[in-house]
Amino acid sequence: MLDPTKACELVHQRWANELVEQISAYIAIPALSPAFDPDWCQTGHIHDAARHIMSWIEQRQIEGLSVRLQQLDGLTPLIVAEVEPFGPQSEHDAPVVLYGHLDKQPEMLPWDDGLAPWVPVKRGDRLYGRGGADDGYAAYAALTAIEAVQSSGGSHRRLFVLIEASEESGSPDLEAHMEVLGPEMGQIDLVVALDSSVADYERLWLTSSLRGLVAGVLRVEMLTEGIHSGSSSGAVPSTMRIMRQLLDRVEDASSGRVLVESATVEIPSHRRNELAAMVEVTGFDPCDAFPFVDGAGPTTDDPLEATLAQTWAPALSYVAIDGIPAIADGGNVLRPETAMKVSLRVPPTCDAEAVLQELTAIVLKDPPYGASVSFDRGEAADGWNAPALPDWLSAALDEASGHCFGETFQVTGEGGTIPFMGMLGASFPAANFVITGVLGPGSNAHGPNEYLALSYAEKVTAAVAMVLDRHAQV
Repeated sequence: MLDPTKACELVHQRWANELVEQISAYIAIPALSPAFDPDWCQTGHIHDAARHIMSWIEQRQIEGLSVRLQQLDGLTPLIVAEVEPFGPQSEHDAPVVLYGHLDKQPEMLPWDDGLAPWVPVKRGDRLYGRGGADDGYAAYAALTAIEAVQSSGGSHRRLFVLIEASEESGSPDLEAHMEVLGPEMGQIDLVVALDSSVADYERLWLTSSLRGLVAGVLRVEMLTEGIHSGSSSGAVPSTMRIMRQLLDRVEDASSGRVLVESATVEIPSHRRNELAAMVEVTGFDPCDAFPFVDGAGPTTDDPLEATLAQTWAPALSYVAIDGIPAIADGGNVLRPETAMKVSLRVPPTCDAEAVLQELTAIVLKDPPYGASVSFDRGEAADGWNAPALPDWLSAALDEASGHCFGETFQVTGEGGTIPFMGMLGASFPAANFVITGVLGPGSNAHGPNEYLALSYAEKVTAAVAMVLDRHAQV
């Protein structure tokens, strides 16, 4: 069996002497996801990030390790690191997948003084910069956990570490990669994903559900060119007013309730009970971490209801807009068009494609005033609802969390989307899942001042090593 003290010592040495420097160099690479850099192949940053990570992997002293960059025409690459079984093994050799991604969100300015998205800055226990926590650390944590297993008397099954490069775009390239890998991998027995959120930094967290995502660009066109507002307003309806009418079909503006029927589900009672227990044990309130301006507040003061709203309720966001000039450039002109990117988070158990079809039909039906309305670049990614934990995995998580944090592990839901989990859940219904991460309060993934909590990442790395060893004994 793995010596946990020895494993933790190796993990600490790697994080202190090596990983901060490696992740800092990764942060400096502006590897925007294809949705934000359509010319990503020519830009070269995604391949730069992949080569940087692979170079480090190739230097690992891990028995049975091989690594390659899987490339398919027109698609982002996939890092595939395979490690042969190590230590005493049972006859059952279904493999383990460890998952992360290397593509990044845009800059989202402004950052605080002294910080910038592509400039790594270490302040105390925090490493600032875009992509360190979401999700560049994952490759380094996964390989370090494997090294810790091998160096501390542990065992592991056959392992595949998969680092994709289109997750922040909804993982459009991953299915094709998995079709190529499928015959080689066989029936997956355990999935460890390192791309989720945690409610605090005091214990190991397990994500029990992920919301899905439906998104697209809603465009309203009324004129062929802008017209002086003094001569046209009143007689010509503004594209913004028409946009508001269309969005009112999708969301009740007074309550935030989503009006798309296929996006509404009944929350399973056991998930509600899990989240209620989490709130009671930890005192967690998701709204405590949000940077409200003075006088502003959340949709509810009830921590449980806020948690359910964040993890199971459908919710609409307006994430980008075109056709509106900056205030300094805006004259008295009735603009010819308005385009808005809408992002609808949908419950873990609903059919995202069905929601996309219904949403599209709602906004395109009977355009007000005969305006030209389109809904383009639609995407749909299913959420995910975890299967029940087997006894061995629950015990392993408790042991790992107890040794690394001094607390039992806790279960929570995640409001974001990891399309890979829905894909694997459908393909491998018998697999077990450990979905965790380092995105705790304040880490601000996708926003300004994103940071990686270093000591927490170190403990998660050690905990993963312990779970891999425990899995090999089953």
